[in-house]
Amino acid sequence: MKRITTGYQGLDEILDGLRIGDNVVWKVDSIDDYRSFVTPFAEQSLRDGRRIVYLRFGSHKPLLEPAPHLEIIDLDPRLGFESFTTRIHAIITEHGPQTFYVFDCLSELLSAWATDLMIGNFFRVTCPYLFELDTVAYFALIRQRHSLRTIARIRETTQILLDLYNFEGDLYVHPLKVWQRRSPTMFLPHRKEGERFLPLVDSYAATRLFSTLADPGTDSAHRQLDHWHHLFLQAREVADAPDEEAAQRMVNHLCRHLIGREERMLTLARRHFSLQDLLEIKGRMIGTGFIGGKTVGMLLARQILHGDRRHPWRENLESHDSFFVGSNLYYSYLVHNGLWPLFMKQKTSEGYFVAAAELHSRMLEGTFPEKTREEFQKMLEYYGQYPVIVRSSSLLEDGFGNAFAGKYDSFFLANQGTPEDRTAAFEEAVRKIFASAMSEDALTYRLQRGLDQKDEQMALLVQRVSGSYRGRYYFPELAGVGVSHNTFVWDREMDPQAGMLRLVFGLGTRAVDRTHDDYPRIIALDAPQKRPHRGMEDTRRFSQRDVDLINVESNALETVSLSALIAEGIALPLDLYTVLDHETMRHIKDRGRKETEVRLLTFDRFLTDPAFTSLMQRLLKTLEAAYAYPVDVEFTVNFTPDRTPKINVVQCRPLQTKGAVQRVEIPEKIEAQRILFDCRGNFMGGPLSQAIRRLIWVDAEEYTRLNLSDKYEVARLIGRLNRRIGERREIPTLLFCPGRLGTTTPALGVPVTFSEISNITALAEVAFASGQLMPELSYGSHFFQDLVEADIFYLALFPDSRECLFNRPRLDSLPNSLEAMMPASSAFKKVVKVCNIPGEGLQLMADVVSQRVVCFD
Repeated sequence: MKRITTGYQGLDEILDGLRIGDNVVWKVDSIDDYRSFVTPFAEQSLRDGRRIVYLRFGSHKPLLEPAPHLEIIDLDPRLGFESFTTRIHAIITEHGPQTFYVFDCLSELLSAWATDLMIGNFFRVTCPYLFELDTVAYFALIRQRHSLRTIARIRETTQILLDLYNFEGDLYVHPLKVWQRRSPTMFLPHRKEGERFLPLVDSYAATRLFSTLADPGTDSAHRQLDHWHHLFLQAREVADAPDEEAAQRMVNHLCRHLIGREERMLTLARRHFSLQDLLEIKGRMIGTGFIGGKTVGMLLARQILHGDRRHPWRENLESHDSFFVGSNLYYSYLVHNGLWPLFMKQKTSEGYFVAAAELHSRMLEGTFPEKTREEFQKMLEYYGQYPVIVRSSSLLEDGFGNAFAGKYDSFFLANQGTPEDRTAAFEEAVRKIFASAMSEDALTYRLQRGLDQKDEQMALLVQRVSGSYRGRYYFPELAGVGVSHNTFVWDREMDPQAGMLRLVFGLGTRAVDRTHDDYPRIIALDAPQKRPHRGMEDTRRFSQRDVDLINVESNALETVSLSALIAEGIALPLDLYTVLDHETMRHIKDRGRKETEVRLLTFDRFLTDPAFTSLMQRLLKTLEAAYAYPVDVEFTVNFTPDRTPKINVVQCRPLQTKGAVQRVEIPEKIEAQRILFDCRGNFMGGPLSQAIRRLIWVDAEEYTRLNLSDKYEVARLIGRLNRRIGERREIPTLLFCPGRLGTTTPALGVPVTFSEISNITALAEVAFASGQLMPELSYGSHFFQDLVEADIFYLALFPDSRECLFNRPRLDSLPNSLEAMMPASSAFKKVVKVCNIPGEGLQLMADVVSQRVVCFD
């Protein structure tokens, strides 16, 4: 095998030369000492006609000056581990085999990443790739700057590890690892004398050297600590000293490593978190890194409310005892399970979706390091057998402009059984949440919002489930979603600034997700008793029937009907939240069946007392004022024996809203034959004035005749049509679908995913009463959050309503282009109609003030 020179003949003799594939790591006392070995290596390599790339990222003086055939590439590690490592991977790929590399001192990365763990991870994924491409690379670490565990990981991975000492003006090289080479004196320290390196062959010289250079007072406990823990030990010392300026500087420093990189959220964190607050967060962390957007939002909301002196929030807020899994564990999981090369493939345009599918599958099969498993077990011992929820809390989640609502998984765990069973269930939940970062919906969302090349680390928020034991069940009394700005007002007298709630009985899953044949109570906070529908028949249709809860006997999240809970004798505040459905009870009696109470969850009596809605409006407006932006909050509510509400703010994020105040002037008189539809209310996303060039129509009657598999195929067909749209500004498209879009139950609507409607400009859910296909006016749900963020206008059409004119003959008269566009899908041409509108197209206009929406030519 051909030998590669270090630039020093004497060092070549010690190491038997360098070999293609060698990664050479120097442990040094100073950058200057490292430079004295980098320079001859690079200069000799250039003379030998080698390609040299110098990767420059440190704050120290450059190791190499510009020279012919030397390529210097500047990098910024402050952009994050993923961006930095991905960029270096791309550079290595681009330069190909037989390229030589010089890296700045890796210890410089500590100031950007604050943890030894990620330096070890960086080396573990970069070194093998360099070896694979037959390169030679130089690295350095400052001695005593890193934990013993990090050094051990680097030693395990590299081919050559050298100690370089500067003692009494002399340089000593001590090889610690030289892969596949050995000699009688190779692993002795060698003193540099010019070009020669002389081994210390007598014990006296070696003892004098090492006894003098040994760590003063050698503190092995200190050396075991990651830089991350040293940072927080320093922070504790600052917190104990009466220096407010130093404390604020430390807050600013810790926020950059703990909270995130988005400047608006950082500003809020610096304003509302004290140094003691950040130390308490650290005390409940597993791993290192960021705590993620969902955790930041939850903690910020609590700090803001506790800091509001106008209301005694401590009387109304439930305490929390959450744990936080740091974002670096996500990358460590990938590295530990050998998934980093596949992750790098996923970062390319060709592998963005393809590699993600394989990565998703393999992430579900990974294991965790033993130390991490031990920390998981300790956390679960703390919670005992109380149910917990494991929630995604990614770096980009719940920030300004990017909510990622429902894109990543979260899991309720009943947390019953043996400690081993509970740990296994928790680890499975973590694997699934990590894998959900590679879901098609999440990747589509990121791609659409220009986030596909941003670092997206997955932290976790682990919370004790808010609620009480009721027999064999565990659940909160109330839960829901609150928004401080209600863009879905359904009455022209309502004020959007007043805010809105989606309220449910039991766990809040039924408030954030579109559910099977079930509806939360929609509450406009300036008119809490006014419903968005009329009459007892609509109340019966649009009420909550089922309750999501945790069954501690079956150790599972379950859905139980309200009537079944009542029949079991579970103590429930029925008179406060429900009304008797006398008409249904009469029908039951008239049919000769056993008389039984039938109740509807309306919350009517509860809402007659303004105390709760006023409190929630105050909460939302307090947070909105602090954020200087509308907010979206998830909450639970339990009550003390004297019915004092205890609110648990489990999530808070900036609310994505669209045009709030400007007026769209809809023409007063439009000829009837020009109108496609003209309705009052039931829309979101206005005011709007938008040209429409294409219509996609799913015929309700034909859809209901399809078998189950064909209904799913219709959803996939819409996805293919969605991809054909490409840039929505080129072909602005209006999609009509019967019932509920995005449902998991095809009998209730078309089961599309968000990625299958992402290029649509506007969509309309159309009621088809005879087929039981009814829209769900679920503003505040994850589905609607997607629409708002994607800038998709939403409309619910009720053709049988007196306030809705729908010109179906006009639609039927338009030619269907589906067969010409997609011949392979021609079997569905009676179900799906694609109409390209000639000329200037249609005009879709909506006005929030008059609550009118019209589509005409």
